[in-house]
Amino acid sequence: MDRQTRQLYELKAQIVQAAAHPIRLAIIDFLSDGEQCVCDISTHVGAKRSNVSRHLSVMLASGILGCRKDGLKVLYSLKTPCILKFLNCVTDVLRQQVRQNRAVLKHL
Repeated sequence: MDRQTRQLYELKAQIVQAAAHPIRLAIIDFLSDGEQCVCDISTHVGAKRSNVSRHLSVMLASGILGCRKDGLKVLYSLKTPCILKFLNCVTDVLRQQVRQNRAVLKHL
């Protein structure tokens, strides 16, 4: 593999790692309905605002999220909603694993 290809994979891995936390996945899912403030996000995911803010900053830095100020509030949104397709694919992988496990368990 050449250097540029390796760099591309490293950049992709950074984005996937930025989403790879249960709270971050819940935030992404919540933002699929549109932009939200940290107060609403923290209520939805059941975490403290300071914790949610740290997760938001990781996803902002990776380019998953965007934000804008509205008065005193900062509103967060999905910068690239196509990440939802990736998460749907992950759900499909989980479904396939369940089907395979059911088939194995039937033979016990």
